[in-house]
Amino acid sequence: MSTKSLVEDLLARENGIFRLEPAWVARDFLPPGRRLGLREDEYDVGERGYICERWLGSITRADNAVGPEDEGLSYLQTGNGVRITLKDAVDAQPALMMGADYASGHANLGRLVKIYDFGARIPYHLHQLEKDAKLVGRNSKDEACYYLDGVDPGPHPETFFGVHPYIAEEKQHEILLPYLEDWDSDLILRHSFAYLNVRGEGFFLPSGIPHAPGTALTLELQEDSDVFAMMQALNAGKIISKKLLYKDVRREDRERLHERVILGQIDWEESGDHYFYENHHLAPRLVAETDQPGGTEYWIYYDSPKFSGKKLVIPPGGSFTSIDRGVYNVFVWKGEGEFDGKSIKAGEFGEDELLVTYRRAIEPVQIRNTGTDELVLFKFFGPGINSGVAPIINQRGR
Repeated sequence: MSTKSLVEDLLARENGIFRLEPAWVARDFLPPGRRLGLREDEYDVGERGYICERWLGSITRADNAVGPEDEGLSYLQTGNGVRITLKDAVDAQPALMMGADYASGHANLGRLVKIYDFGARIPYHLHQLEKDAKLVGRNSKDEACYYLDGVDPGPHPETFFGVHPYIAEEKQHEILLPYLEDWDSDLILRHSFAYLNVRGEGFFLPSGIPHAPGTALTLELQEDSDVFAMMQALNAGKIISKKLLYKDVRREDRERLHERVILGQIDWEESGDHYFYENHHLAPRLVAETDQPGGTEYWIYYDSPKFSGKKLVIPPGGSFTSIDRGVYNVFVWKGEGEFDGKSIKAGEFGEDELLVTYRRAIEPVQIRNTGTDELVLFKFFGPGINSGVAPIINQRGR
C-alpha cells in the first residue's frame, strides 16, 4: 500500500487526530539537564553526545554531523507496525493534513517545536537572517521560548540577548571580532545583557540576534530550520569546535571575509534595542474568545505571523471545547485526561503528543480532565494560521 493510501486510512481510523512518538535529538557540545523523563542510562549516546532535546510534531531532520538519518523526525503511531514519519504523511496528503487552501500556499507545516534540556548555558550564537540562510539553501530561524514550570531551572536560568546598545548605535561592531578570531574564551558575553528565565513566561527572538539561552527547561517554537553560527568558544569547561562558527556560511564568504562574515549576519539595530525586554518579552495573554467554565487558554507565543501557540489549563473534572483555525500539534505537560476520546497523560511517552489535522481542528473537540490535578497542554500552530488573531506587542521606542 502506498504512503498516500496508508495516511488516508489512518486519518479515517483515528478521526483526524494522530498520536506521535517522541523524537529525541543529541548534541555533543553541552551536558544534558536530564529532565526529559528518560532513564539515566539513556541520555549518553556515545559519539553523538547526549540526548538534550525532544522535538515535537517535527518534520525537520536534526542537522548533526553524527546521527541517524531520521534524527529529529516525528513518527505517527500507526498501530500496525508500519513506520511513517509526520513529514512523509504531510508530503503524501497535504490537503487532508493541512486543509486544501492552506496546503495550496504552504509546502509543509512550516514550524518546529523543541524542548531544550541542557545542564549548562547554550553558547552565544545567532540564527542567520533570511537573506543569509538562503545563500546555503536554508530557512531563517525566528524563534520564541517559554520556560516550563515545575522543574529545576538548572544552574544558569538567565539568557543573554543582543549586544549593549552603544555597540549598535556607534557601529562598534568589530568589538566582537577578537573573540571570534582568538576562539579561546567565553568573554564575548560581557558585551551582552542577561535576562532571568521566569517560568511561565518567555521571549520572541527574530533571526540575526546573538543570544545565549539559559538552563531553564525551555519549550521553543520556531521556524522550520536548524541554522546557526556559534560565536562563543569556551562553554561548560571545553572549547567548542570552530567549525560551528561557519556551519551555515558559504565557503567563498568564509574564505573572503573570515570571521568578519558573522558580523555581517547580525541584525545590529534589533540586537542593540534599548527596549529589548519590553519589545520581546512574552507574558501569557488570555484568549478571551475561548474562555469557558471548563478551562482557560492563554496565548504564550505571539507577535509573529510565522508561528503562534497557546497554553490550555483545565481544572480537575473540567471539560473544554476546543475550536481552532488550522492544523496544530499538542504536547501534554501536566495531568491526564481525554482528547476527543483519546487518553492523554503527561510524562507517558506515546500519550503526551498529538497532531490535530485541519478538519478536526476547525470542528469542536472535547478535552476532559480525568485526573486529580490540573491538565496543562500546549498547542502549536504554523505560519499564518492565527494571523490577525494572536496578539502583537506594542513596540516601544519605534
